[in-house]
Amino acid sequence: MTNLFNIVGDLQDAVISCDRCTRLREYCRGIGETRRKAYRDQEYWAKPVPGFGDPNARILVLGLAPGAHGANRTGRPFTGDGSGDFMYPVLHELGLASKPKAMSRDDGLKLRKLWIGSVVRCAPPGDKPTPQEVRNCSTHLTAEIAALVRVRVVVCLGKIAWDGYLAYLVEQKTIERRSAFPFHHGAEYALPNGKVLVGSYHPSLRNTNTGRLNRTMFLRVFVRAMELSGTA
Repeated sequence: MTNLFNIVGDLQDAVISCDRCTRLREYCRGIGETRRKAYRDQEYWAKPVPGFGDPNARILVLGLAPGAHGANRTGRPFTGDGSGDFMYPVLHELGLASKPKAMSRDDGLKLRKLWIGSVVRCAPPGDKPTPQEVRNCSTHLTAEIAALVRVRVVVCLGKIAWDGYLAYLVEQKTIERRSAFPFHHGAEYALPNGKVLVGSYHPSLRNTNTGRLNRTMFLRVFVRAMELSGTA
């Protein structure tokens, strides 16, 4: 068990020290220097954001990338922004998170049987990484997946995360082509590697404020993920 924790820790260190994407690193540092008015008195993380959670996770959640004033500020996925404010109460209700609100990376929040990562580890301008930036970051995703040996279900939040995970499956020769796995909210596919891929709309304010994604829809995705992973 200790070895698994050490491996995950090494992976997180590798993410934090990554400087492969010049555009993204300059953007994140710039955001950290200018800051949003509401956070002017805070020191921004402004580095690549590693995944976090339970190394014995049976469910892997993948998002797009850190938010410029969310995870890029706090240093932890979905922490300190509207997406996290929507997601963590659901995870807490289901017993997957120890607290219903994520404020900072030092707030004591723990995940149970769940790991949260992203296909891109730096906040991209306009929430739109380039294809090359997604490819640059794919080695972190590959290493993370290899370390999380007990994962049975992968929940992708949004189309970019979905495509990023499918690209990993193609690279690993688990599947032949991405087109056989179209994305939609609630999508569910049994994969040749024994895992199950589940899709959800991303809990961004663009989706939750417009009603495209509501709490019931999101809750159902994670109830299903728990059933499929044996954590229910």
